[in-house]
Amino acid sequence: MRSLTKPQKMAEPLPPPETFPAWVTPGSHEPLHEITPGVLRNVAGEHFEKQAGIWRFLRPEQQRHYQQFVKEYETVRQAEGRESPDAGYYRALPFCDPTHPLAQSWRIRAISYTALRDRVISGMTKALKPTLRIVDLGAGNGWLSNRLAELGHHVLAVDLTINSFDGLGVCKHYATTFEKIQATFAELPLPDRRCDLVIFNASFHYSEDYRETMAEALRLLDMGGKLVILDSPIYHDATSGERMVRERETWFEGQFGFRSNALASEHFLTFDRIESLAKEFEIKWQFIRPTYGLKWHLKPLLARLRGSREPAKFILLVGEKIL
Repeated sequence: MRSLTKPQKMAEPLPPPETFPAWVTPGSHEPLHEITPGVLRNVAGEHFEKQAGIWRFLRPEQQRHYQQFVKEYETVRQAEGRESPDAGYYRALPFCDPTHPLAQSWRIRAISYTALRDRVISGMTKALKPTLRIVDLGAGNGWLSNRLAELGHHVLAVDLTINSFDGLGVCKHYATTFEKIQATFAELPLPDRRCDLVIFNASFHYSEDYRETMAEALRLLDMGGKLVILDSPIYHDATSGERMVRERETWFEGQFGFRSNALASEHFLTFDRIESLAKEFEIKWQFIRPTYGLKWHLKPLLARLRGSREPAKFILLVGEKIL
């Protein structure tokens, strides 16, 4: 019997790891050529270098723009106890010793990662290709990039922080190989349609402009590609998100002497905002709701009983362009 299934476009062969990706100038997308090992240049003479294993794609004005944010962010992260002298600690992430001070936070991340791996990536490798080209946006210490590389995928880890306790410098501890890139969400050094999966790794809410960030991420996706927003806070009511931001800034000021608002981030999502992004960019969203346990499930009820603000929801948002 003749199949009525629409024939699928054959995927182009995946470039070998040493040629993935083909770098372009952030913003202008002009081709970059490696003139010497670790040095890229475009026709205008603009240079970008690889230092200590990390490609540096921030221009001087961008470095100045993010300098205070990075300083405050790193101060908070260090105070939270995210630094470890044990390379094995980083290699095990997101799975963590239950006695660790951040065990509860990593438990949530581990559940989200498992859902991503089993309910998104697994399906894509069956439907699209066995080895995916993945961009990990907001990679931090590279734990997710490491896990995805262990699964055999070609991965690019992108972050602003490059320190050796919680930033891209931590990646030296991993046995896997993947590219490390210091760049902004709004100006990624990658050509159009070069990736199969773009993941905002607990990072979309740091964007200064969701529309700009979304457009840049979608630009990278090849045929059949998907975008995932992982572990960003979502509210039904925007006022709850606004209260969360005020509470957090007050706490930071009391603990560290600064409000940690050097960057004009959007901070949270609402379901209305998610829908408006879907309409504007013609995205079909899939909502994946991992089970974080009974205590987590009861949070909204307890908040209502106490008269507290709505607690944030953490849902995997999986977006795909409507063809």
